[in-house]
Amino acid sequence: MNNSKISIADDVKAFGKVAVIHGGCSVEREVSLASGDRIYAALQKRGIDCQLMDAADNLVEALVAYKPDRAFIALHGTGGEDGTVQGLLDHMGIVYPGSDVLSSALAMDKYRSKLLWQSVGLPTPAFQLVNSEEDLQHCSALLPAFIKPSREGSSVGVTRAESEEELYLAWEKASSHHGPVLVEKLIDGPEYTVAILGGQELPAVRIEVADTFYDYEAKYLSEETKFSVPCGLSPAQEQEMQALALTAFEVLGCSGWGRVDFMRDAYGQFWLLEVNTIPGMTDHSLVPLAANAVGLSFEDLIIAILRTSDKHSSVKSSVTEPDPLCAEPL
Repeated sequence: MNNSKISIADDVKAFGKVAVIHGGCSVEREVSLASGDRIYAALQKRGIDCQLMDAADNLVEALVAYKPDRAFIALHGTGGEDGTVQGLLDHMGIVYPGSDVLSSALAMDKYRSKLLWQSVGLPTPAFQLVNSEEDLQHCSALLPAFIKPSREGSSVGVTRAESEEELYLAWEKASSHHGPVLVEKLIDGPEYTVAILGGQELPAVRIEVADTFYDYEAKYLSEETKFSVPCGLSPAQEQEMQALALTAFEVLGCSGWGRVDFMRDAYGQFWLLEVNTIPGMTDHSLVPLAANAVGLSFEDLIIAILRTSDKHSSVKSSVTEPDPLCAEPL
């Protein structure tokens, strides 16, 4: 990644009008609101014509009224990171940075992501999909394990289980969220993440938490979570993880920008956990941290991400009246 400052002297008019879509109705709403607010402020500082929109309101009506040339999706979780809003924007002819409908849906589904990685020989911890209490009988061999909703993000509903009793309680917690539950064998070791921007890997970040794992509180609320860039690996080890991150990202069809999460075991093996196609952009978030390590300010990063929206289409259809099929608020 070139660490020189990004010049946008010619970009302001080229970007046109930008809708920043945040909020929504997922369990990650508060994080999304914070991400969207920061993105909107960064675009305003660069003189870009932009408007902030809450996807929990009538998004179609807002888009029709504003007629944006581009959208910056700052939604996290169900209804925004799973291809739903991407499909709407495609239908309305509005380009956006990041992954398309199919790759967003695949990355949001941890189970299917892992199946695809397995199919091409990429390392990911052993796992079992659990749709019912009876399925738990086949999961004892995976203990100790993490139990998580298969289609949520931000570690929502995730629990570590050491025993069959804890496994059952963790399944009850995870199954209260959207979709089936994934039981994933614990990899005991440090956690890392690699951000992808425009087909290039940013420096890896090592994550160290005060509690047992990198849960929602550790991600967004705790002041004790430690993030290290440089990550402490040798250059060869970091390059190995970065190459694996980009491959895993591309296997799912992802593009533009995102983040790939890993564990590293005692033998030095990296294990893929998941891909985030719309990572958090709060003041606790990791993509801005990695970008800063190569000289990109938060505003520079937002411009660089927005530039990747050019990949979708150079032709924008007119946005006039909402389609009757899309008339309900998202």
